[in-house]
Amino acid sequence: MSAPEELTDAQLAELRADAEAALAEIAQLLDNPSDRTATVDLDQPIGRVSRIDALQQQKMAQEQKRRHGLRRSQLIAAIQRHDDGEYGDCRACEEPIGYARLKARPETPLCVECKQSAERRR
Repeated sequence: MSAPEELTDAQLAELRADAEAALAEIAQLLDNPSDRTATVDLDQPIGRVSRIDALQQQKMAQEQKRRHGLRRSQLIAAIQRHDDGEYGDCRACEEPIGYARLKARPETPLCVECKQSAERRR
């Protein structure tokens, strides 16, 4: 498999716009608090199954909020790498990441090979 080519200026501009749009979307999601993350009132007069369901919904909403926060941080870091002229280069091997991968996940700091290697080490 051949190494991905360096990104063109047009691709870099498009990927930056993608990252900024994704960041705005994440910010909007984080700014609109869901009542599902609110503390479940254990004294509320609902059935046991409904209370368990409410607790499960709360945990799922909290996890989704955590993931949005993580992606937000990754997008900010990607935009900073763009500003620093390092965007599109793998943080591990310093080879180009590739347009298709960055188009799918503009915040990714690793090429496919390095990401797979990191996952195998876990």
